[in-house]
Amino acid sequence: MSEANKEKLRDVTTVREIMTTATQFEIVARDFYTALTPKVSKNFRWLVEELAEEEQGHVDLFTKLANDPKVSEVMSQKIDRPSADTKFSDCVHTPDLGEAPDDQAVLQYALWRENAAMEQYTELAETAPDGPLKDAFVFLAKEEAEHKAELEKIYDDLVHSGEA
Repeated sequence: MSEANKEKLRDVTTVREIMTTATQFEIVARDFYTALTPKVSKNFRWLVEELAEEEQGHVDLFTKLANDPKVSEVMSQKIDRPSADTKFSDCVHTPDLGEAPDDQAVLQYALWRENAAMEQYTELAETAPDGPLKDAFVFLAKEEAEHKAELEKIYDDLVHSGEA
């Protein structure tokens, strides 16, 4: 096999692999934020709880998709591996923010995750087969972009308030 063909194979994955990675990404985030909730400052707890709930909603969406017959039909279908896949996959490694994490550090990590998810889901929305899977990636890309914008505003408010 030529080197060019090997490279092309590395750039291709299956819908099943994408679904597995995306589900794991969301589970790790949910668990991270859930464990982080009692450690953050009380005035910041609402945000971490909300992040955990949002991630649970994404886990629920992927679980529903995995049980959708139309998605089951395309699970073995080849799909281009998103260029953001490495950064997205790196998000399964969560930082140790200690027992009293700094609000700014929490926000920086959340922004990094939201950006990785937005890039991944945007690219998947462009390449996924038409149907419920594509619709889900379009929805998730938009939702992650909205989350990122909300977090950027909170981060900006925190930094400029002098609390950071």
